Amino acid sequence: MKLIIRTALVLTAAPSTMVLAQGYGSSGPPMRDTGVRPQASQPPRQQQPAGSQIKPSPKALKALIDLQTAVKANDTANIPAKVAAAQAVASTPQDHYLIAQFQLQAAAKANDINMVATAADAMAATGLADQANLAKIYRGVGGSFYNAKQYDRAVAAYTHALQLNPDDINAEELLGESRLAAGQKAEAAAAFQRAIQMTTAAGQKPDENLLKRTVSIAYDQQSPSAVELARQWVAAYPTPASWSDAIAIYRNLNHPDVEGTMDLYRLMALTGSLTGPQYAQYSRAAAAEGNFNEAQAAYDAGVAAKLINPAGSEYNDLTSGLKGKPKATAADLAAATKAAVNGTALLRIGDRYYAMGDYAKAVELYKMSMGKPGVDTSVANLHIGMALTRAGDKAGATAALNSVTGPRGEIAKFWLTYLNQKA
Repeated sequence: MKLIIRTALVLTAAPSTMVLAQGYGSSGPPMRDTGVRPQASQPPRQQQPAGSQIKPSPKALKALIDLQTAVKANDTANIPAKVAAAQAVASTPQDHYLIAQFQLQAAAKANDINMVATAADAMAATGLADQANLAKIYRGVGGSFYNAKQYDRAVAAYTHALQLNPDDINAEELLGESRLAAGQKAEAAAAFQRAIQMTTAAGQKPDENLLKRTVSIAYDQQSPSAVELARQWVAAYPTPASWSDAIAIYRNLNHPDVEGTMDLYRLMALTGSLTGPQYAQYSRAAAAEGNFNEAQAAYDAGVAAKLINPAGSEYNDLTSGLKGKPKATAADLAAATKAAVNGTALLRIGDRYYAMGDYAKAVELYKMSMGKPGVDTSVANLHIGMALTRAGDKAGATAALNSVTGPRGEIAKFWLTYLNQKA
């Protein structure tokens, strides 16, 4: 009869708690010496698939039995000597795997995380450990090191876990937490981003708190990735607050010109994310372009939302300044179109039609302006996309916004994010 040792030790872990599951020594037959040895013509295999039976070498058998007995009895005083004795006679990967497994079992009983880590490394070195189980062990090690505030070691453990199981979203997120605690903010943001990407690829919506934390870290680092992350956040969780913060992140990192700022205000008005001061800024920016229709509309919307107090001194310039300013009519715009001498004038007439809610005419004027000297094609396409979005033409808006390039392209992506939320 050949002596076979069946191994089934699995260490699993919650994010911060290491738990030893049922394994060899707590379930399964004890290892005993039957006196029967392998035939000389049948040497023990040096490499076996994970999960297969592990057979010790004849030379190491007695030492392994002694070690197992000490571990089962929790004989902590003698376990180190038994480990050393087994290591002295171990000659095969199977021997070393079994030693490491018994060490792991003893370390878990003693809650000795350093020894757990050492045993896990030893098991990994043999090439015999089941990768999925070993990944769980390393994840548990990472949680224990994190709780002990040994963040660099937690990083190393979670990194090992991910090398063994690259699809472990939880381990990726915990790696990010460990890097953040270690002061490695850029690396933490990258780990969180990978966790977000993995979650999305799995057809799930990332946790909002994870998205917000990742955006915050990237923004604190002044990373360009903060803008795309902010768009992912608002795409998954579109609220007035998330829209306001996402657009503020873009503006603070990119400092768009007046044209770009106006296009962002228009989106914020559409998403209900303007504050009282922003309604006023929107109105002032439109007035500065001579677009008093839009300036008045922004001011009136702020008043209707009870975010602008007409009697407030901070709004005196608008409350009094917009009175008497010429508001274009459809007839005025038709006449202006005939008299327009350049593409810029046509573009601005289109903006006035947009402010009046005549999106079809706005698109017509924007298209007329394209290709004329002084008109940025990306601006014209962006405005076409905006007007078609307001008109409910999702396909047309998508095509126009996707054609926007350069710095305006980032603003177009925000509009596309909003557009894609519509049925």
